[in-house]
Amino acid sequence: MNREKRTEIFTRLRDQNPHPTTELEYSSDFELLVAVVLSAQATDVGVNKATARLYPVANTPEAIFALGVDGLKEYIKTIGLFNSKAENIIQLCKILVEQHDSQVPRTREALEALPGVGRKTANVVLNTAYGLPTMAVDTHIFRVSNRTRIAPGKNVLEVEKRLVRLVPEEFLRDAHHWLILHGRYVCMARKPRCGECLIADLCEFPPSQRPA
Repeated sequence: MNREKRTEIFTRLRDQNPHPTTELEYSSDFELLVAVVLSAQATDVGVNKATARLYPVANTPEAIFALGVDGLKEYIKTIGLFNSKAENIIQLCKILVEQHDSQVPRTREALEALPGVGRKTANVVLNTAYGLPTMAVDTHIFRVSNRTRIAPGKNVLEVEKRLVRLVPEEFLRDAHHWLILHGRYVCMARKPRCGECLIADLCEFPPSQRPA
């Protein structure tokens, strides 16, 4: 795919949604971090339901740490992998209090050193909280990047690096939100809605493989 086509794709996505953001609900950098940790192998809707109960009770590292693992589990037990996530978040809170003055770090290295925080989670926080041009590649972005040929790759890291290199700079900050939303609601895994897609004429997904 050439640069002109990519530019047109992201121009259309921006025109449709000028200010995209995560569908996770949060009101602080710390709430965002916890929500993203909880969202691994879970839906944003499910996470939002849990945090709507948790955050009015505890929404700081000190307050969540005070709940303890078992106390936190009561709020997040509807979310997949809640046992390990509770343990990670309690340890994460302890580290934030003891090593970071209860503030969410602004570097990838410090974020990835936190329990439960991998590269994708760090990218989401760096982008959404701090406005850095990172690319958090989830299953939606991986699928859309390969299917459209915007930035094909064999694994998520390859796609991430290719997107960061190939997406025109003016779109880079918001690109991962546009791609996630496009994959979630239009370019879905089993039944992509090609007939309703605003970039269908630019997409390099073979016509023979598109749904009728």
